[in-house]
Amino acid sequence: MKLRSLLFVPGDRPERFDKAAASGADAIILDLEDSVAPERKGYARDAIAGWLAGTRGCTAFVRVNPLEGGQTADDLAIILPAAPDGVMLPKAEGAASILALEELAGVGPLPPILPIATETPAALFELGSYRSVRDRLAGLTWGAEDLPASIGATSAREENGRYTAPIEMARSLTLFAAHAAGVAAIDTVFPRIDAMDDLAAYVGRARRDGFTGMMAIHPVQVAAINAGFTPTPAEVDHARAVVDAFAANPGAGVLKLDGKMIDRPHLVQAQRVLAAL
Repeated sequence: MKLRSLLFVPGDRPERFDKAAASGADAIILDLEDSVAPERKGYARDAIAGWLAGTRGCTAFVRVNPLEGGQTADDLAIILPAAPDGVMLPKAEGAASILALEELAGVGPLPPILPIATETPAALFELGSYRSVRDRLAGLTWGAEDLPASIGATSAREENGRYTAPIEMARSLTLFAAHAAGVAAIDTVFPRIDAMDDLAAYVGRARRDGFTGMMAIHPVQVAAINAGFTPTPAEVDHARAVVDAFAANPGAGVLKLDGKMIDRPHLVQAQRVLAAL
C-alpha cells in the first residue's frame, strides 16, 4: 500500500468524496472525528458506508472516533461491513489501543490500522509497543494539535513556524517508532493551503528526516506531497548504481563509486529509494 499522500475529507460532506478520490492522493481519510459535529455523526457514518460500497477510485481509510468517547463501536458497526481499506485511530495509546479496537469490532481481522500516536501525554510512553502489533498496522502518524492542548501548552510552534521542543520530540519519537515497527512513517498535516513554497519545504524536511508520507487537508496540497516523496531520476540512478555495485561485489563491506566511498548503510538507503518507486 503506497502512502505518500493521505487527504482528509469530512465524513458529512459526501459531495466531496469523489473529488478527493480523484485528487491524485494515494489514499483519502474519510473523517468521523474532529471535522464532524456530534449531531452529524450518524449522517456521516451512513454517507461514508454508502460511498465505500460503490466504486472508490482510490485507497480509502476511515478515521473513527476515539476509544474513550463512546462512539467508536457505532462507527465500526456501520463502516466495517463496507470494507474500508484502513482505519485511522485517533488518540491511540500504543498496542493496547490497537487490541482494544479489535475487541470492540467483535468481528474478524480489521483492515490495516493507522494510529495517530501522539495525541495524549500517555501515548508518548507507549510508542515502542507498536512493534508487537506491527502486522496490524498500515503505519504510524502523529498530530500537533491535541497534544499541546492536553498539557496546557500555549502553542505548538515557535514564532518562526518551527515546532516547539516538546512537540518536535513527539514528531521524532513517532518517526523512530514507525521504523522500529517496520511500518510507514506518516508526517502530520501542513496547516496552510496558501503557502505552497512553505509546503514544499515542509515536505522536503519530512522526507530528509525519514518520513515516507504525509497527510493533507486540501486537494491543492496533494501534488506537492506526492512529488516530494517520489525519488528524483538522479536519486534513482544513483540508488541503482549502489545496488549494482554491491551485487557485483557480494563480499565487500566498502566500495568506491564515482570517486566516493560507500558502505552498507548506503546500500540500505539505496534500497529504500528503489522501494519508494
